[in-house]
Amino acid sequence: MEAAARSWRRSSSSHSLFQFFIFSLAILLLMLNFPTVSASETTNKASRKTYKSFIKKACNSATYPSDCYKSLSKYASAIKTDPEKLYRVSLFVTIKAARKTSFSISTLWRLKGLSRTERAIVRDCASTISYAIDEMKQSLTVMANIQGADHKSELIENIRTWVAAALTDEGTCTDEFDGQKVSYEVNKNIKKTVLNLSKLTSNCLALLNTLSNRS
Repeated sequence: MEAAARSWRRSSSSHSLFQFFIFSLAILLLMLNFPTVSASETTNKASRKTYKSFIKKACNSATYPSDCYKSLSKYASAIKTDPEKLYRVSLFVTIKAARKTSFSISTLWRLKGLSRTERAIVRDCASTISYAIDEMKQSLTVMANIQGADHKSELIENIRTWVAAALTDEGTCTDEFDGQKVSYEVNKNIKKTVLNLSKLTSNCLALLNTLSNRS
């Protein structure tokens, strides 16, 4: 009986040592792998910080720096530190905002009780924002041909012309509110959204310098 007990204790001890060995090996492997994961995460964080710093520096030259950074920083991983990608994204963001503004204006046609003045404002703003969208699309088309172009400075000036025209059209819309009595609903859905769009467009125009300085 005693011999059997000693045999069981030896067997149990060997089993425990084997379990300890396996456990230690698992911990060692985990420790070996951990620095690799940590280094990768650190590198990614450092890269995102670099990308965002690039965007922030570029946005410092914009008309509305905080609005510029807020609208573009979420695309940092796509932009990286490429001025052309930065500008292409800024155009995309501005066109997206213009479409949203256009939709907001179109909903006003369903409102009842609009005055003749308000209907005229809605109609004219719908037209001018539509023009602005087309002009921004034209600038995006030109932008698609800028990479590797020999006449880059000429293309940049074409983009400047289209974006400036869009900004003028947006201003024409808000100018119609001067001295006019309009309802809160019309003011909210047109003036406020168009003013926000104008900020993005103005920033877009200012950011052309990032391309001009590179050309």
